[in-house]
This record gives sequence, structure tokens and C-alpha cells, in this order.
Amino acid sequence: MRYSQTFIPTVKEVPSDAECVSHRLMIRAGLIRKVASGTYCYLPLGWRSLLKIIAIVRQEMNRAGAQEIIVPSMQPKEFWDKTGRSDDYGPTMFKLEDRHGRMNVLGPTAEEVFTTLVAGEVKSYKQLPLNLYQITPKFRDEFRPRFGPIRSREFIMKDAYSFDDTPEAVHKSYMAMYNAYCRIFTRCGIEYVIVEAESGEMGGSGSHQFTIPCESGEDTIVYTEDGSYAANLEKAAVDPATKEKSSGEIPAPQDVHTPNVGTIEAVCGLLKTRPRDMIKTLIYAAGEDVVAALVRGDHDLNPEKLTQTLGGVHTDLADEQTIEAVTGAKVGFAGPIGIAEKVSKLIIDHSVAAMASGVTGANKTDYHTKNVVPGREFPLEGDNVLVADIRYAEQGDTHDGRKLLFKKGIEVGQVFKLGAKYSVKLGAKFLDENGVEKPCLMGCYGIGINRILASAIETGNDGNGIIWPISIAPFETLITCANQDDQEVAKVADGLYQQLLDAGIEVLYDDRIMRGGIKFKDADLIGIPIRLTIGKKSVAEGNVELKLRRESRSENLPIHQAADKTVELAASLKQELLNKPRP
Repeated sequence: MRYSQTFIPTVKEVPSDAECVSHRLMIRAGLIRKVASGTYCYLPLGWRSLLKIIAIVRQEMNRAGAQEIIVPSMQPKEFWDKTGRSDDYGPTMFKLEDRHGRMNVLGPTAEEVFTTLVAGEVKSYKQLPLNLYQITPKFRDEFRPRFGPIRSREFIMKDAYSFDDTPEAVHKSYMAMYNAYCRIFTRCGIEYVIVEAESGEMGGSGSHQFTIPCESGEDTIVYTEDGSYAANLEKAAVDPATKEKSSGEIPAPQDVHTPNVGTIEAVCGLLKTRPRDMIKTLIYAAGEDVVAALVRGDHDLNPEKLTQTLGGVHTDLADEQTIEAVTGAKVGFAGPIGIAEKVSKLIIDHSVAAMASGVTGANKTDYHTKNVVPGREFPLEGDNVLVADIRYAEQGDTHDGRKLLFKKGIEVGQVFKLGAKYSVKLGAKFLDENGVEKPCLMGCYGIGINRILASAIETGNDGNGIIWPISIAPFETLITCANQDDQEVAKVADGLYQQLLDAGIEVLYDDRIMRGGIKFKDADLIGIPIRLTIGKKSVAEGNVELKLRRESRSENLPIHQAADKTVELAASLKQELLNKPRP
């Protein structure tokens, strides 16, 4: 393709709201343009790269036995009401009413539609296993779209759904997708790590997340230095704290007047204590039940861990009216004393159970209680009492005795074992070989296509622009004709361009009549992996300059060897990606 005939609107300056390197470079290199908050146009270079990513994903999904279909992005809200996820997604889900008064949603994912489809078609175990996928736009009304395509309101996702008859078959389908994902990300040329993950709104019994380590990422990877354990922050398990020893007998509980002081920081300032010596009592709504959760004052409760501790029941912080009804006090003064009798479940974090004593809310407005001893003032065991890991991991924690480390990352894919959560609610059942009706056992598997693109740029760049992996670069080779107005130089460039096209190489030929310096700047900015430069001096000497975008040095080749060398180099770069060891 000739540069002069291609829409590549590179720019020097970028909007101030471009928060990360990939966002800035995608705008500067003419890959995208913003339409509105969280929505983007993909221009020719950006779309070519997306199509390459989609092709790789499609090839590996088909290779793994999945079958491609397409379902509507606009879906009946009643499907989502049946599974309860309309409430789980809340305002993140786009909802719209049609002219007949029927409520619909713009799908953030598609478990409900795929499961409903299978419920109407699959009747026998002989029709299983079945794995269906699509590659389509998804929609999420993010409160704060950020980082360009990394967190946008409309994005392209590959989502797949497997249906099996036994747990063993589910695991086989899961691992087929797991391995396909490894091949996809390897072929896309991005460095990734695999971590244990929580299932979130998806539900289910197991999940792995594929993450690109990157400082601008919104996800946090928690891992041990020896590599024996890795999880995302929502999943990361920590060792229970060692039981604290008291310096002597702890006095009886004492209520202290703390008027208008409802935060941990304010209480600590008034009572001259530390956040780690406080016990936070948090009241949650879990379906029809009310749950109390206790964490230490310097820790943050992990909602995903709490949900899993409750058997997958979705939880939300209770409203003010519920909190006052349970505790008898205004918000900010809840405490654990006597709370077990007033809630369905009392969940106590290990770190609280290990405290010698602490300061808590008194369940009385404007009062806190000192000298509260876990196990003395409130139970650590009982029919509705459970001690568990329900907080976020943080610096200084360990897992199996090994220190936990933290780094940022961008989630690009996740695989889930869903079990029968959706099939039971939506009627996806089959008759087994004995004629017994059973629910299909499901898995689901998502990949953020746009995020692969952004992650490749986020981790592949320098001060001059993008450094693409060859497999997803808009073009494999760039011919830069430094003197396009010179007839002899242009003739050599045209000939090399045609040779490479005939050899099956994707070529962008910069045939613009511009100064060489401008062309070189644009070449570095758009980041095509292989660059061939032709100018008056090189033609006079019978040479072409060959340079890899990722390297600073270049080499001169005889003109008649340039095409063959480029073809050889492109093949070598592709093979190099495939030879990289798997995490």
C-alpha cells in the first residue's frame, strides 16, 4: 500500500486526557480518534492490527474445536433478570426500552443468550461437548472510561461458551481454551503471565487470568518471588496472622464517648491509637440476608473473597436504614459485640481473630468501645460464625510462608469454570445415557481484542514511537523513499515494492514527496518492524539500508538482495515469537 494513498493522520501533540503511553501513541500514530468518552474510531493502521489479532484468535479457537457464531448485542433484559445479573452489573449495563415498552440491554457479555440458545437446541448427551464463540462489540457504561481502549465503553471481545456433561469433560474444555489462549498471546507477541483469579459477576468454581505486566495497568498481580504462586489481587490468598500476645490481663470493655467521629482516622486521632488496633464492622446485604464482616482497621475488605466465602452469593454494602436497624446506631459506630445474634452470618477475618484486643464501634451512636477481645466479647465460632480470609493482600503478607510481591498489569483474557449456574436458571439441560435429566456444565472464555492491541503498544515502545511485534503490526515492512522526486531513486523503490508484494510481504511504501527527516519521524512513530530506506546516495552505491525498528543499528544490502533478505527476516521474526517459552 502506498503511504500517499493511505489515511494515516499522524500528529505531534495529543489531547491532555490521553493518560497512558499506548493511548498517546495510538492517537499520535493515527491508529484511533476519539468520538466520545470511552468510544473510538479505528483508522486504517489501527484496524489492520485489530484484524490481525482477530485472525489469530479465530485460528486458535477453531483449532481448539470451538465453532464461531454471532448473537445479538441487543438482548432481552428478561434473560439477565432470570440469572440475577441485571442487578449484579447495575449501572454498568446499558439498558434501553423499545417502542413496545420491552426492556433490552446492550450486552457486556453473552452468557445468557448463548445458554438460552443451547437450552432450545441441546437435548441429549450425544450433542455434547459443544463450544461456541463470537467476536463482536460489547458495551459497558464505565463510570470513568480510562486509558483509551484499555477501559472503554464499547470494545471488541471474543467470548466463548462451552457446554459439557461431566466435570471431567468441563476440565478438558477448560484446558483446551487455556492452552489456546497461551498460543494466542504468544503469537501476538506480548509477554503475559497467568494468575489465579476470582470469577466476579461470572460466578463459578475456578478461573485464570492472562495479564500483561505493565505499570499503567489497572489490575494488580500478586506473586511469590520463586514463581510458585500468582493470583490477581481479588483472589490472592494470605497466610493467617500469628495470634498476638497481650502484655497482661486485658480490662473489661469500656465505652468511650466519640461524638461525631465515625472514621478510622478520626477515632485513632481522638483515642491516640493506631488503625491496626481498630476492628471495622461492615454490614452487607447478601440477597435477602444481612451479613456482618470484621476486618482490622488498617486492612480493606475484599468483596470478592467475601462473596466466595458466602458460597458465591452476591453482596453489597447495606444501606443506612439496614445498618441502623441491625446495630442500633448511626453509620460509623457499628461493632461486633452482640452482632452475631442480629445477622445471618458473622464473617471474621483471620487478622481480627489473631488480635489480642481492639477498639470497635459500640453499636451506640457517638460511642466506641475499648478493650474488645476477640473470642471474649464476640464469638470466633458458632453456627453462623466463620473465621476466613476476607481482606485484600498487602505488602508484608505471605502465602505458604513466602513473601508476596506486587506489580501492575493489564488483563487481556480470562477463562472461567461456570458449573451449572446459568444452565439451571435458563433451562439448558440434557438427558444422560441413562435417560436422567441433568443441567449442562459450562465454561466461559473471554479475550479483549482492543486490549491486546493497546498492551502490545504499552509494552513495545520507545521515545520515538511504537515498536510492533511483526505478527500484529499493520504492515511487516516499510519502504522509505528519501528522495521520491528523484526518478532513479523512485524507480528502485517502486521495483523493490513490487518484489515484496509478489513475495507475499505486507508493505507500506512511503512514496510521499516530503523531506526525509519527516518520513523517518513518521516511520519510528508508526513502528513498522522492518524498514528499507532508499535514497540518492544508497542508489548511487547500489545499496539499500535495512533496519529493524527495535534496534538502533542498520545494515546496507545490495539492491538485488534486499527483497530476499526482507522475506527471510520477516519469517525469522515470526518464528522468534513462536519459540518463546510459555509462562
